[in-house]
Amino acid sequence: MNRLIWSQLDEAARSAALTRPVQTVAQQTRDAVAALIAQVRTQGDAALRAITARFDGVDLQDFEVSAAEFAAADAAVPAELRQAMVEAAERITRFHAAGMGQGYTVETAPGVVCERMLRPIGRVGLYVPAGSAPLPSTALMLGVPAQLAACPQVVLCTPPRADGTADPAVLVAARLTGVQRVFKLGGAQAIAAMAYGTESIPASDKLFGPGNSFVTEAKQQVAQDGAAAIDMPAGPSEVLVIADAGANPAFVAADLLSQAEHGPDSQVLLLTDDAAMLAAVEAEVERQVALLPRQDIARQALSASQLIQVESLADAFAISNRYAPEHLILALREPRAWLDQVQAAGSVFLGDYTPEALGDYCSGTNHVLPTAGAARAYSGVSVASFQNLISVQSATAAGLAAIGGCARIIASAEGLDAHERAVALRMEVAA
Repeated sequence: MNRLIWSQLDEAARSAALTRPVQTVAQQTRDAVAALIAQVRTQGDAALRAITARFDGVDLQDFEVSAAEFAAADAAVPAELRQAMVEAAERITRFHAAGMGQGYTVETAPGVVCERMLRPIGRVGLYVPAGSAPLPSTALMLGVPAQLAACPQVVLCTPPRADGTADPAVLVAARLTGVQRVFKLGGAQAIAAMAYGTESIPASDKLFGPGNSFVTEAKQQVAQDGAAAIDMPAGPSEVLVIADAGANPAFVAADLLSQAEHGPDSQVLLLTDDAAMLAAVEAEVERQVALLPRQDIARQALSASQLIQVESLADAFAISNRYAPEHLILALREPRAWLDQVQAAGSVFLGDYTPEALGDYCSGTNHVLPTAGAARAYSGVSVASFQNLISVQSATAAGLAAIGGCARIIASAEGLDAHERAVALRMEVAA
């Protein structure tokens, strides 16, 4: 990891230190993704077969998971793992159900009633990565809120394995949340298929899920084209840890590595005002990474990651808010006392005994979170992500008389005479 002293960096060096790896190859990714999307749009399933053979090394005639494959998956998943997923789904359900929005009605003036009603999005597409590691937890994170929102059409895409099957744990997790249609399809091509539809993949109104830089770019391109809305930019994983002198270096190093092992384009940062902590964590990272089966991947991520010494914890929070991390761990003696300083983060983990991995799997919060600084404006997935909020209004003749003059004045000021007349005609009749 790169070791830096923040106060000694000029503005250019500070910006470079907070630049994500994927941001340095953005144009190449954009061009490659655009070509894949165009191929899927013009050639449909034929393109999906060719692209899947090219990138996944699998020749598939049928992408949809069959009933027999679901049954085989159910038999293949160990009982211990299935029970863990059941328990995780229960906690995720409990958390998300408690935060569900409600419709409401307000009389804004005598005779004028305004309402908000919630409706599920009609067609949603879920993406569950399974590149270097399958993520059944993501199927739970997306499937549970979709189920709570009662979306009528839910499809899920996940990359095929070398033998042409989907990961069994992903299939079991999907079924635990009520998802019935799963397709063995990954990458940007899966996003394109769910956005535009093909002969076998139904089009969706909104797409959800994390992925690598290609998946994230594909989501943004189909959204810009108007083909489908998306939940958020949710790309390569990242964590930022703010630690004080009392933190456990082994815990901090483990948290950094838990994100570094996701992929070579992940990024991890440590901010601390204690030079001894910086050195201790650096040593622990080197000791622990050597023990990891995925150490080659983790080392690539660490090469673009930072150990940053700051002058104060207040400085650390200012830097964190500028970076807007997907995951923020406060390895502090009084972490809750600092929570008001957090302005931009996907999810926050308080204290020494709240590893980020709990949020990834089973605490109950969602792990589909904004990355690459998007946490400044986006929030993690929730039930509201799967709903439309529709406003309704009604006015009686008396209500129109009470507020119609207001509407007419504003319409006239804007030079929209038809607007003004639409109100005036009714007021004349009702008078």
